[in-house]
Amino acid sequence: MTLDSPKQRIHAIVIGCSLAGLFTARVLSDHFERVTILERDPVGDHPESRRGQPQTRHLHGLLAQGFRIINDLFPDLEDALVKGGAIISDMGEAIRWYHFDGYKKQFTSGLHAVSVSRIFLEWNIRNYVARLPNVAIQSACAVRGLVTNNDRTQVLGVHAVTGNDGEKETTIGANIVVDAAGRGSSAGKWLESVGFDRPQEDEVKVGVGYATRLYRRRPNDLVGARLVMISPTPPRQKHMSFLFPVEHDRWIVSAGGWFGDHPPTEESAYLEFIRRLPVSDIYDVVSRAEPLSDVFTYKFSSSLRRRYEKLTRFPEGYLVLGDAIASFNPIYGQGMTSAAMQVQVLDSVLHQEPNLTGLWQKFFQRIAKVVDIPWQMAACEDFRYPEAVGKKPALTDLTNAYLAKVHRATHHDPVVYSQFLKVMNLMAPPSSLMHPKIVWRVLRGGSD
Repeated sequence: MTLDSPKQRIHAIVIGCSLAGLFTARVLSDHFERVTILERDPVGDHPESRRGQPQTRHLHGLLAQGFRIINDLFPDLEDALVKGGAIISDMGEAIRWYHFDGYKKQFTSGLHAVSVSRIFLEWNIRNYVARLPNVAIQSACAVRGLVTNNDRTQVLGVHAVTGNDGEKETTIGANIVVDAAGRGSSAGKWLESVGFDRPQEDEVKVGVGYATRLYRRRPNDLVGARLVMISPTPPRQKHMSFLFPVEHDRWIVSAGGWFGDHPPTEESAYLEFIRRLPVSDIYDVVSRAEPLSDVFTYKFSSSLRRRYEKLTRFPEGYLVLGDAIASFNPIYGQGMTSAAMQVQVLDSVLHQEPNLTGLWQKFFQRIAKVVDIPWQMAACEDFRYPEAVGKKPALTDLTNAYLAKVHRATHHDPVVYSQFLKVMNLMAPPSSLMHPKIVWRVLRGGSD
């Protein structure tokens, strides 16, 4: 191994070929001569859900902030998505959203989002990354550990096994290794094996489970909106369902609930679960639509955050990001956008720091600030339920009492709803909802 100079930027390794890994490789391609993505599963040249991605067949929301970042990283991606059948629309106009016992007011928000299957989105981004001249994707390659220098202070590469049966061992050198292997990342175990501490973990148990099915989409299925979201009023309601249009004239429908209140997979029982929601908008569509898939399920027991920013010792030449840092309750659709924002930080730090030594400290400190807001937002919402278990953010009950009034104000006030959408889409801080102009509109209950 000779790739140990802190100023060299010859080769970077990315562990994981999911979206966080692809975002990372795209950014690293601007800073290193070569980038190699190592993916445990075989990767095909078509849209697919791999064995290590049980969640990709389900509905995914890409927040407006994430869509903006992705369009910057991948020029022409939006055109490719639209050409393939994805739907781009204004959030305020397109969403019919029932929440806190009423429909939010539809209006022109100026915030644009894409409605597309996760599989199709990832395939398009992977194609873009694969075409970069200095990026290679090596699939069926499972990383087994880190290679370090003699005093174990610097990562010089990885140990891996290749082939579908893992029959060939190999060592791959790099100036930097970025772990984007997802929630199941082995980073903690690998750190311990080379003499470092695991990061502290924060966990909020939410017991979420949902079931998803694809249906044929017809032009007149839904009038007055492009997608529907039916969210519960906690704590007395736990059921939810979302209906989004995706490519190939299909609806993707996910129905679910918190704390074990999960939908069944048998067809009539699944439809009954949707029928029992507070309003019938989604049931009216799917009860008449042609199913195109089985009902498949996903369970998410807890949100998990690994506090790398609190570590005082860490090997040089190694970083962790994406779901390996924080995996949020998927109901809130924050994961892809959080990963994109973290990669923005990586890009900024690499531009600012010519020397890779000490990079981890700056990176993890700045990543923590990116993760703080979506983590607090998700945790506060989950702690509306008394069943939630974990570290409750300060002032959660007071915050939630005010936000309940905000939610009800969005039923009739486009100014309040506009600011709420900016916060939800990680384009404005939650504190902006406490601006006197917004507080006045929330508390007065009017819409003028």
